[in-house]
Amino acid sequence: MHCYASLLLAAGGPGWALYALSLPVAMALGAAAAWIAAGRRVRAARAARLAEAENELARAREQAAELLRKADVEAQRKVLEAMERFERETADTRNELKSIERRLAKREDVLDKKLDVLSTKERKLEESEQRLAEQQREVSARQARLDELLAEQRNELLRIAKLTPDEARALCLRQIEQEVEREAGQLVERILTTAQENAREKARQTIIEAIQRYAAEHTSEATIATIDVASDDMKGRIIGREGRNIRAFEKATGVTVIVDDTPGVVSLSCFDPVRKEIARQALERLIKDGRIHPTRIEDIVAETAREMEQNLFELGKQAALEANVNGLHKKLISLLGRLHYRTSYGQNVLRHAIEVAYICGVMADELRLDGALARRCGLLHDIGKALDHEAEGSHTKIGAELCKRLGEPAAVVNAIAGHHGDVAASHPYTPLVAAADAISASRPGVRRESLERYIKRLEELEAIAKSYDGVQQAYAVEAGREVRVIVDAERVADRSALKLARDIAKKIEETVTYPGEIKVTVLREVRAVEYAR
Repeated sequence: MHCYASLLLAAGGPGWALYALSLPVAMALGAAAAWIAAGRRVRAARAARLAEAENELARAREQAAELLRKADVEAQRKVLEAMERFERETADTRNELKSIERRLAKREDVLDKKLDVLSTKERKLEESEQRLAEQQREVSARQARLDELLAEQRNELLRIAKLTPDEARALCLRQIEQEVEREAGQLVERILTTAQENAREKARQTIIEAIQRYAAEHTSEATIATIDVASDDMKGRIIGREGRNIRAFEKATGVTVIVDDTPGVVSLSCFDPVRKEIARQALERLIKDGRIHPTRIEDIVAETAREMEQNLFELGKQAALEANVNGLHKKLISLLGRLHYRTSYGQNVLRHAIEVAYICGVMADELRLDGALARRCGLLHDIGKALDHEAEGSHTKIGAELCKRLGEPAAVVNAIAGHHGDVAASHPYTPLVAAADAISASRPGVRRESLERYIKRLEELEAIAKSYDGVQQAYAVEAGREVRVIVDAERVADRSALKLARDIAKKIEETVTYPGEIKVTVLREVRAVEYAR
């Protein structure tokens, strides 16, 4: 500072020196004033913060007081709730204790009554025991007296008959033995008669139930198949130039093709139903394709034959599944499929085999035999008919040899060979198959030869019902097992309907020959019709 003033004095003289001396003083005074002002601001800020802190403290005290007041109120409320809950629980407990006391009092009364009853029973029991003891003594005395009397009578009888005790015993035993033998003979005869009657009735009921539980189709087939042809031009293409197409077709299929003057029809004739079916399908394909020549014919016939083999196997599997027969050889399954295209007196042989299998199973179950084995015998009993066009001998012999060769059980082989009586029955399933085969072949409408008689019987049933006065219409349903009669409601009353049903049933019994029973149902209906215009 002094150096700075000396420099100013040297440079500018006394004025500059005075200025140089007053400048530090001024600066010191400014600094002091600034410090004083800063101290005032600090004190003011400190006072403001102190006031704010006191306000916060006051608010905190107020909040604390409010919280304490609320806590006090909540505590008082909880105490009141606890007291009320305690009083309720105490009242419930008191009531429950009173209820228990009442129940205990009732039980005590009941126990007292039971004790009285037991005491009474015990007293009566003692009295009964005393009476029984007295009666026992009396019985013993009487028994002793009776033994004495019997001994006296025995001695008297021996004296009169002049027999020893052993001789008398032997005589009584001989008489008893003769009586027992006579009664035993009568009993055996009565049992045998009853058993025979029951056996016939049981067999009849078993067969009737087996028939009624099976619903089969009526089938009629022919040995000639017809195919529709659109025009005579197509017939010419089937014949071919100089007959080469028809000769190639007959050679490939083994059937006879009949092309005559019948319009729109070509016939196929063959004793083998499978070959006939292959030829029919092949010819239909050729007609649809339009390309008919020897090479194409051979290809189509070969392709159809392969498809037919697969189809036969599927048909056999389906038949075995329907008859619930498992574990058949593949050869037998294919032969079953061939029976689908085989007919006997108009009856489809495969459906007949399935029907026989079902009936055999039902009868075997009723007789406590093996139902699965019976169904197997029934399904395979006509398997020889699938090969009788190719092998010599009856279908029973062919089928039995085939099944024996393929490892079928002896019961199955015997059932196939003996269901027509060709060989003796060595298993119980053979007569079952024979009976089921006869039932299936003779039921109404199954074969062409009995269809006319079946229809005639239905017409006869309807004619009998229509012959009565007041009958409007009559229908024979359920293969002739039921006749439904519709009467005129104005001419036949409700009570008269009952008498009419009885009269019709009685006349059917007198005039018609039928198996089982026929149900007669008389229907009387009143209809009121009016039109609103």
